Amino acid sequence: MSDNPEGSIGRPRPDARDVHVGARLRERRMRLGMSQEHLAESVGVSFQQIQKYERGVNRMGASRLYELARVLGVPLDFFYARGDGDVPRTRPSLGWAEAGQEPFGEMSETQREAQELAHAFSRITDKQVRRRVLDLVKTLAPASNGDE
Repeated sequence: MSDNPEGSIGRPRPDARDVHVGARLRERRMRLGMSQEHLAESVGVSFQQIQKYERGVNRMGASRLYELARVLGVPLDFFYARGDGDVPRTRPSLGWAEAGQEPFGEMSETQREAQELAHAFSRITDKQVRRRVLDLVKTLAPASNGDE
């Protein structure tokens, strides 16, 4: 075999950094019990694209990585950390533009509860039960303007 960085079919091998970031993405998604389909829908890509990100085959742009971090509730540096634990949350220093805003990576209680609800909901396998749960939540929530 040669030192050619190309794969066996002429495609470049994934960069080790992309593979690492993809593995961290998969680790966090699985830790949350989130399906590739749910994550893909949350960030507006196909589940096949999530598969490619997780294998390091496709590189994530900064905006996509930012959106994935937001959906998964981790700081950006989570994807670059080594080891199997979560990166400790650090509060970024805020500039004038961010003053008074919630720092990225921190979730409100409502966001955490919504994430828990989505996680539990995604584990319901019976379609009719999911529909009933959704109907129940809708009846408990105040009506929104023009959404229905």
